[in-house]
Amino acid sequence: MQKGKLLIIDDEDRLRQLLSRIMQLEGYEVAEAATAKEGLKKLEHDTFDVILSDVKLPDINGIELTKKIKENWPATEIIVLTAYGTITDGVTAIKHGAFDYITKGDDNEKIIPLVSKAMDKAHLQHRVHELENKLSSRFGFERIIGTSAAITEAVGLAQKVAVTDTTVLLLGETGTGKEVFAEAIHQASSRKAKAFVAVNCSAFTKELLESELFGYKAGAFTNAVKDKKGLFEEASGGTIFLDEIGELDLDLQAKLLRVLESQQFIKIGDTRPTQVNVRIIAATNRDLLAETVKGTFRLDIYYRLSVFQITLPPLRERKKDIKLIAAYFVQYFAAKVKKQVPPLSPAFIEKLEAYNWPGNIRELKNIIERAIILTDENGLNESLLPVNLQEHALSNLPNQPQSFNLDSIEKLHIQRVLNHTKGNRTETARLLNIGIATLYRKLKEYGLD
Repeated sequence: MQKGKLLIIDDEDRLRQLLSRIMQLEGYEVAEAATAKEGLKKLEHDTFDVILSDVKLPDINGIELTKKIKENWPATEIIVLTAYGTITDGVTAIKHGAFDYITKGDDNEKIIPLVSKAMDKAHLQHRVHELENKLSSRFGFERIIGTSAAITEAVGLAQKVAVTDTTVLLLGETGTGKEVFAEAIHQASSRKAKAFVAVNCSAFTKELLESELFGYKAGAFTNAVKDKKGLFEEASGGTIFLDEIGELDLDLQAKLLRVLESQQFIKIGDTRPTQVNVRIIAATNRDLLAETVKGTFRLDIYYRLSVFQITLPPLRERKKDIKLIAAYFVQYFAAKVKKQVPPLSPAFIEKLEAYNWPGNIRELKNIIERAIILTDENGLNESLLPVNLQEHALSNLPNQPQSFNLDSIEKLHIQRVLNHTKGNRTETARLLNIGIATLYRKLKEYGLD
């Protein structure tokens, strides 16, 4: 089994061939080049983990060669071979990215552990690169499925702003994928190696949200026995995603304004500001400008957050993407429950495309998961869909539901109240006369969360 690929660049034929033989006996796959130009040509057509290169070559100085290789193949490690009296060249090569140097004429056994260490580092670099690619695939723009004009435009805007540090405001109905977009923007930014922290501003009371976002000092209140970092501090260097920003209390909006203006805030119980370096991406399904007129959202915060707005289209406005998204979720959930990927019947797709999708992609995901659990080897057909979806699209249902199923009626009523409150879950729970926890449970149960 080969332990790695090695390229030896040296114009001394006997030494080069000797090193090649030694390394082959150690289990490495070895290639040779007599000049820098020949070595670079081999690098253009093959991948090498480690390069052994003489510092004195007939065409290019080994130090210049080191710089060129590290610029174009940064994951490849270089060991420089120096002659007696030219150790300075080896040190200079290290400053330009070489892994190490060794003096020609030393015991050749010294080179074996050095190459082994360089191989280990190169393999680690390759592994990190693979993981970064997988991470990008899992959380990057590749996750966003669809070819419709509406989603393509939104993705294009997100890709352009991702490479900046600009604050982004994501607009759109519940379930349109705002957190997915936020993660993709983070992953495509220079901050991707740091934390991505997401927080739902509607899921906490004012007091709890303040301590979660900004942290506190020991003794700030009862049970505050030690200092606690807030989410802004945890996200420093990276990105914080503030979902449902329209639910933020006015007092907390004032603290957020300070972060937006100066990247500073004061923890609960502290007297000195905490400095952070964080990018803010916010999201809402509300009309924030209308909220500023009502006095429930600060105008200065709105202008700070809305430097770059992206509106995510509802699923009903991207009908051509429904089949693609459904097929993706079918594969995902089939793998999750260890079933063969079932075929989607034309009638199944037809029902999906006729539906109005008030819960958007999140609702589609939940419906596909349910269908995969229920399906057998016959595939996905319309009988596996919920009753209200089978009968008609939600937008076309009359005042009296066509289904007398209690769950269908309850789901429809909750959705209508959510529409009435423009997605305000606290107000929805109040109008329904149920607890907020009960509402969240029902939203999840009906695929409306």
